[in-house]
Amino acid sequence: MKKKKIVTIGGGTGSFMLLSGLKKYQVDLSAIVSMADDGGSTGVLRDELGVLPPGDVRQCLVALSDSSAMLRELMNYRFEQGGLKGHNFGNLLLSALEKINGNFSSGVEEAAKILNVKGEVIPVTNDNMRLAIKLKNGKTIIGEKELDHNKEIQNIGIEKISLLTKVSAYPLALEKIKKADFIIIGPGDLYGSILPNLLVPGISEAIKKSKAKVIYNCNLTNKRGQASSFKVDDYVEAINKYIGQDRINIVTFNNRKPVKKLIEKYEKIEGRGTMVSFQENKVRKYKIIQADLLNRVKIDFKATDMISNTRSFIRHDSEKLAKLIMMIFELGEYENIIKKII
Repeated sequence: MKKKKIVTIGGGTGSFMLLSGLKKYQVDLSAIVSMADDGGSTGVLRDELGVLPPGDVRQCLVALSDSSAMLRELMNYRFEQGGLKGHNFGNLLLSALEKINGNFSSGVEEAAKILNVKGEVIPVTNDNMRLAIKLKNGKTIIGEKELDHNKEIQNIGIEKISLLTKVSAYPLALEKIKKADFIIIGPGDLYGSILPNLLVPGISEAIKKSKAKVIYNCNLTNKRGQASSFKVDDYVEAINKYIGQDRINIVTFNNRKPVKKLIEKYEKIEGRGTMVSFQENKVRKYKIIQADLLNRVKIDFKATDMISNTRSFIRHDSEKLAKLIMMIFELGEYENIIKKII
């Protein structure tokens, strides 16, 4: 049986979680990754070495790696002292490979060989990608890292985002989207991990022209100033707007609430309306599949993680989400069979 061609679009922890689950199945995986990150260890390396952001790509490489547990742990290792304190070994490796090979995508290909990656990890661009964030009061703030740290963003809210300079899509990313059977968007920060990919010229156009079914894995929680009190339909509307067409066909939505203690902890950080809500009895152009997708394992962050305070501790369960997506892949086939029987 021919493997289904799957393209994921996102970045950060959301992509790591999704790919970790999907790699266990017989599918042809390609992960397209945002290059807008400029926070933490990644931001320092961008500023000091002039390299492209390695952090999100590293997470995807590790997620798809079939190498030893020790090598995967090494890629995620953070130095705890000295001049390298807070830096991640995998980020340093990818930055060195970029310098050796002359461009970031070639460095990623070499890292994929080292890690025996099952699938492909593809940066959305090889160019220097920076985010411009326009607030609802008209002010513009530069840098993806500001999304989690800037009080003006949290208090005023975002009007829209754009790219500070012109970039070109990495051709392989466009090719993979064109040939995909399914395109999976998210989960991940709306303005930090998902929408920046759609801003790269050619990406949205490729999604519109693709014959692939588009699945969106809706976030579990909202972020203050970015998606305050968003419902699932608000996320879909925002993504479709940046694509330029009602392109999302299926949405996965978690219907299991975290324990009260976790919700209260999150609300102290993000304010009210932190859990994404769902409106019943609404006419939609897309299908919503509700399921228990919640990770119930406690998440701990190391003190050396420069951006641990921005990371979510309410997350999807990779195995649950992967199983649901595999069921979605088969839904169309079953529907066709049933139609023929009828």
